Amino acid sequence: MSITPGAIRFNTDSMKLEYYRCGPVGFGTLASGEWVQLTTDSQDIQTGGTRALFGGGYTPGNTKRIDYANMSTTGNFITFGELTDTQNWSKGATASRVRGIWAGGKQEPGTNTDKGEHVTIASTGNSTQFTALVTARRSAVGVSNGNRAIFAGGRTPTRQTVIEYFDIASLSAPQSFGDLARDSSVSMGPLQSQTRGLFGGGYSPNVNNIDMITMSTLGNSADFGDLLITSGQNGGGGNAVRGIFTGDRINYVTIATLGDALDFGDLTHDQDYPSNASSPTRVIMAAGRAHPNTDVTVEYIQIASKGDAIDFGDLTEARQMRNSGCSNGHGGLG
Repeated sequence: MSITPGAIRFNTDSMKLEYYRCGPVGFGTLASGEWVQLTTDSQDIQTGGTRALFGGGYTPGNTKRIDYANMSTTGNFITFGELTDTQNWSKGATASRVRGIWAGGKQEPGTNTDKGEHVTIASTGNSTQFTALVTARRSAVGVSNGNRAIFAGGRTPTRQTVIEYFDIASLSAPQSFGDLARDSSVSMGPLQSQTRGLFGGGYSPNVNNIDMITMSTLGNSADFGDLLITSGQNGGGGNAVRGIFTGDRINYVTIATLGDALDFGDLTHDQDYPSNASSPTRVIMAAGRAHPNTDVTVEYIQIASKGDAIDFGDLTEARQMRNSGCSNGHGGLG
């Protein structure tokens, strides 16, 4: 029996409504499709709005600080707590509605780590450490569908094409997901819908590729299209429909389709190595400056429109971020 994505059923065991995502596939919950419970909960109920969290970075010298802000407003960020690990340079990040996750990183100078950090987004406080990666590395980037955290690429310092995943709720041991279809896998821009994860650009060498994966399955990435320009330092964000890549220029794509990116607008100042966080309506970009410069500046764009970035406020300290931002309202959460 074939099931159309978006179909709704009443589960007589749980007494809950469920909808079907991914597929179409055979009847039941399979690797390429699953029934997901409909809820009346949201990030607004849990936290009063979508929170953006930025953790770690380079000041110079590694920082443990985690900052946060409510994305529906503007203004300066507030201290959330601290990361446990001192290897906080070039961490990747992603989140569910409940947990913020960071993975990998390195000391400056120093070794890479396979460790991850997690926090409860609705609260404040210091992180808890766990093993998040099979391959210890820095500059990996993360995407999530709310259940799985998936980290791709990075360097050891040798470029890595590995894609790994774990369950966010249980913090299960990391496992292999597949490989990237290209080897320019450092400082890619990550973004997601509920179904797809996209990785745009990257360096060593600089490229304009956009790769995609289906997050509920396992396998290697496939070609999605190209960015407008070749870019080695990228951020990513968006909602469940539109994906935004930031770096030298702001590009956008429609995640459900395939094709090349289109022009969105410009940042107001130089943001090499940007770190982004998303709500259903906004993407904010924090403190991306070329090494060894640091910055406190945070900008935002409205996803539904096109245009240049607008000032949001400042982080609590000047630093470089490199893809260590996450939120409880990104496109993978619907």
